[in-house]
Amino acid sequence: MFPLSKQVQIASDTVNRGAARLAGIEPPKFEDNETTFGQLIDRIQKTISHLNTFKPEQIDGSEEREITLQMRDNTLSFQGMPFLLYFVLPNLYFHVTTAYDILRYCDVELGKGDFLGQP
Repeated sequence: MFPLSKQVQIASDTVNRGAARLAGIEPPKFEDNETTFGQLIDRIQKTISHLNTFKPEQIDGSEEREITLQMRDNTLSFQGMPFLLYFVLPNLYFHVTTAYDILRYCDVELGKGDFLGQP
């Protein structure tokens, strides 16, 4: 299992790259050099700031956009909606849940409400 910092980095990359690909723009590149909680929090804030730059019209209509991902050993192709539902969201939930579990294992007092957040 990757350490906490890598889980946060992957979750950040997943949403940044996912939104960018749905919008049809080049995904941002963040260095994976965070080593402290403060730096991880800054990374999360940068991710939120990047997501806030998107306008609905950039994403609207991307349900059928062809999205191709070059992986290490193969290429994955999706239309926009399956990309979001079956690739981006599951990967995001996996890495956020794993980060949450690592923190719980290290006796950080977190509960289900912390994971789910506030509406």
